[in-house]
Amino acid sequence: MTDRYETPLGSRYASDEMMAMFSANTRYRTWRKLWVELARAEMELGLPVTQAQVDELAAHIEDIDYECVRKREKEVRHDVMAHVYAYGQVAPGAAGIIHLGATSCYVTDNADLVIYRDALKLLRKGLLGVMKNLCDFAEKTKAIPTLGYTHYQPAQPVTVGKRASLWLQDFMTDLEEIDFVIDHLPFLGCRGTTGTEASFMDLFEGDTEKIDEMNRRIAAAFGFDKRFDVCGQTYPRKADSRILNVLSAIGQSCYRMANDMRLLQHDRQMEEPFEKNQIGSSAMAYKRNPMRSERVCSLSRYLMTLPQNAAMTASTQWMERTLDDSANRRISLPEGFLCADAVLRLIRNISDGIRVNEKVIEATLKEYMPFIATENLLMEAVKRGGNRQELHEVIRSCSMAATERMKNGESCDLLERLAAEPAFGMTAEEMRAVLDPKKYTGRCAEQTEQLVKKIRPMLGDASDESINIEV
Repeated sequence: MTDRYETPLGSRYASDEMMAMFSANTRYRTWRKLWVELARAEMELGLPVTQAQVDELAAHIEDIDYECVRKREKEVRHDVMAHVYAYGQVAPGAAGIIHLGATSCYVTDNADLVIYRDALKLLRKGLLGVMKNLCDFAEKTKAIPTLGYTHYQPAQPVTVGKRASLWLQDFMTDLEEIDFVIDHLPFLGCRGTTGTEASFMDLFEGDTEKIDEMNRRIAAAFGFDKRFDVCGQTYPRKADSRILNVLSAIGQSCYRMANDMRLLQHDRQMEEPFEKNQIGSSAMAYKRNPMRSERVCSLSRYLMTLPQNAAMTASTQWMERTLDDSANRRISLPEGFLCADAVLRLIRNISDGIRVNEKVIEATLKEYMPFIATENLLMEAVKRGGNRQELHEVIRSCSMAATERMKNGESCDLLERLAAEPAFGMTAEEMRAVLDPKKYTGRCAEQTEQLVKKIRPMLGDASDESINIEV
């Protein structure tokens, strides 16, 4: 414990891997890698940079003297120039060519793009893990009938696996979106103070092909095959908006599944994992609260608000740039990724250990099946010579009476009431033969199989690793 505030996303929820993505070491080592690749490209294209200088810079990517940076930044009030100075201290032979022709956004913005791209890939890995778990679960439970709900009121039966397929399809949509964002995320490159590349027009004596080649080489060194066609000093903040939109989409899917789990756990039909020694309440020792699902909803609610933040930032970038984006982005983007990571870890843990209480599900279905089967019973009674309109009224009046009885805490006696009506012409035992829930689930199993078959090839080498939630 310390006497300084720590974000709960770091101390409680996000993974060490995602935390490392947004650490000072990752950010500032990426800055140095960018300076190395700029120097390398400039050397290879004929500027006065030597191989020895490039090698010297490459040898000192990791040994960052943060105390030196802190002191220099306090003096010059500029973080990038403080890091340029500290880099030059450990690579003195190359100090004079670090940052040649560049502006601060060369390292700040390109490093952000590299980190965001890599963080999106990490989220994609987590998303695949969730989808694999749900594929396995849906396949295993595809034929287990369960009461369906519309408006959270009893409706026609579905199957446990079919309901899980609804969650799975949402995550498939998220996978498609995250792949699109990763594939269409451009690199900024080294474009100068207002995006005109004027400094490089001077350095390369007007040779625009060399400027383009320099930017291609730097982008390729970091795994990017696309660059923004035009830019101001920064990359367009619309890219941040696109990124936070896909993080929000993941939050929406996780919230939907977790909220369903909370409702189903209330009805004791399904439960999230519950540890052997887990305590549900400090006062009520018997409780099994859906803590993980509640946490998913809580964090997702925050995650889903972030696109509005990015939209406001993207819309207020005056002309070639303004600095009112900087402090905001230092918070919203990293925290957004940490939150999405935390939510996916929780959902992955839940989806890996869902408990299905089949006896409770059977009892719930049994209670409502007489109502659900009334249309089939009506058709059977008509086949036996009954009048459809008269029978409909019999069912309606008997259903209302049986419902009133249930509201008083008594069991459903709809079948007995119908059997007592001469117009119906069926015994209660004959009616019960029509109550098999499997006759009312339609194509649930088939639909589930088809979706799982479609998704399996998307999973690639999705990890079987289990996610433990410690807090």
